[in-house]
Amino acid sequence: VQLQASGGGLVQPGGSLRLSCAASGSIFTINAMGWYRQAPGKQRELVATITRSRRINYADSVKGRFTISRDNAENTVYLQMNSLTPEDRAIYYCNAEIYTGSGVFINYWGQGTQVTVSS
Repeated sequence: VQLQASGGGLVQPGGSLRLSCAASGSIFTINAMGWYRQAPGKQRELVATITRSRRINYADSVKGRFTISRDNAENTVYLQMNSLTPEDRAIYYCNAEIYTGSGVFINYWGQGTQVTVSS
C-alpha cells in the first residue's frame, strides 16, 4: 500500500492550494483519512480528518479556511487550503487507516508535500 501526496508549492499570503493524496495497492477499505503537518522545529500536528461516512474534524487553526474531502471510489483525500498565511508553512502529510485483509486496520503515511507561504 502506498499513499502519494501532491499539490504543495509556494504561494503568497492569502492564496490557495489544493493537496491530493491517493492510496493504492491491496486495499479492501479505508476508514479515516486525514492531513497532518509539521513546521520546522515543531511536532507534527493534526490539520483535518474525514471518516468514510464523511464525519469531519478540523484543527481550530484552520477552521473556516481549509476544507477536507474524499473520493471513496478513488481512495483519494483532498485538502483545499484558502487564505493561507505564513503560519501554514509546513510539510503536509496524508494519513489513512487501511484494511488490507490482514484482520486489522493499519495506519499508512504519505511522503509529505511542502507548502510554503511567502511574499
